[in-house]
Amino acid sequence: MPYEWITPPPDGKAAELHAWPHRSLSPEGFVTFFGITFLLVLVPLSAVVGSPILWGLLPFVLGAFWAAWAFMKRSYADARLREDLSLWDDRIELIRSNPRGPAQSWQANPYWVKLKLHETGGPVEQYVTLEGAGRTVEIGAFLSPEERVALYHDLQDRLARLGQPSQ
Repeated sequence: MPYEWITPPPDGKAAELHAWPHRSLSPEGFVTFFGITFLLVLVPLSAVVGSPILWGLLPFVLGAFWAAWAFMKRSYADARLREDLSLWDDRIELIRSNPRGPAQSWQANPYWVKLKLHETGGPVEQYVTLEGAGRTVEIGAFLSPEERVALYHDLQDRLARLGQPSQ
């Protein structure tokens, strides 16, 4: 699951959570993908080696390789997104580290925080929000619907342990 609870939490925290988006391709898979693709492209290109057709096809082949590489690198950069939730007895803090932009943070008193699971109507299915200190923030929108439901229940249990009233 692309989130984990840190146990034991550091610095006197009641709980600490780290969440990150899925990475569908490991760095080794990235290299393997390009190696196999290169070999597969060589097979049809070998038929036109030595002819002017090769020079007509080569820019398109290289362009396709460059585009695939650029989009995969962009995907890896986007995967640097991370959400860190820290719980103390008297404070809850969510910090979202964005890959292209400043970090965003939110703090509230956990006693007054409302945790909500929006089964429909949110930007994604099974949308999880935290409401408190005059703001509503999302958490784990990059997770799968099943993972968001599990995260919701985990957060509900952790907040209940802090003495939050039932919702």
